[in-house]
Amino acid sequence: MDMRITFVGGGNMASALAGGLRGRGFAASQLQAIEPLAASRARIEAAFGVRCFESALPAALDCDVLVLAVKPQQMRAALAPIRGRLDAQLVISIAAGIRLAEVSRWLGGHRRLVRTMPNTPALVGAGITGLYADPSVDAAGRAQAETVLAAVGKTLWVADEAMMDAVTAVSGSGPAYVFYFLEALAQAARGLGFSETEARALALETFAGAVALARASDEPLATLRQRVTSKGGTTEAALRVLDGEDAAGALARAVQAACARGRELGDSLGAD
Repeated sequence: MDMRITFVGGGNMASALAGGLRGRGFAASQLQAIEPLAASRARIEAAFGVRCFESALPAALDCDVLVLAVKPQQMRAALAPIRGRLDAQLVISIAAGIRLAEVSRWLGGHRRLVRTMPNTPALVGAGITGLYADPSVDAAGRAQAETVLAAVGKTLWVADEAMMDAVTAVSGSGPAYVFYFLEALAQAARGLGFSETEARALALETFAGAVALARASDEPLATLRQRVTSKGGTTEAALRVLDGEDAAGALARAVQAACARGRELGDSLGAD
């Protein structure tokens, strides 16, 4: 795609996106970054051949797409030098919690905006990203956003920006839930006599294999679970304990808490 992209911020997620786009055929000349830290500029230039700027010079804003890849707490300050200087660029925010109304306000009324929520597996090209587009964004703009975020994994569009807090709670925070489960499963394996290395391997490969099996099937997850659960068998005994502890309910409450906290953070980050 003939598209020039500027990243505001040269951290891990910008690097992941740059690497993914280069892997999909984007030339180094199509990518550039605004990054105040010299070490970060040197790293991303060396890794991907990306042209880097210390500040928002006119050449840095000469692009089709501007990707806001800074921490949420840094967003307002990062946008201050750009305010009122954009034309028709599509602006993609990957900052958790910050609503498009705030991004637009901090940019001086720019409305061609897409809010996204990638997750950390994007760092290895295995992420999933939720996206929401301002109603002013046309099909071409949505296709541009899709191209950028699909470089690091799957994508899922939502029709209501309020659902972005739910995306954050499920998939944005989701890798931590998976690591929590893996940690607990490996600990249980160590309790049964396996070494740390063996326990880690059993937990990781079991999880990876189960996910691969689910991906290969169109059947409901409940059906796949039931197939492993023989009546009176070992799996049934294990699941009876999890049901008795209301593990599913605890996870649902955890995700709801994450969603509520996301809304709180959005209110806080957008406050004047």
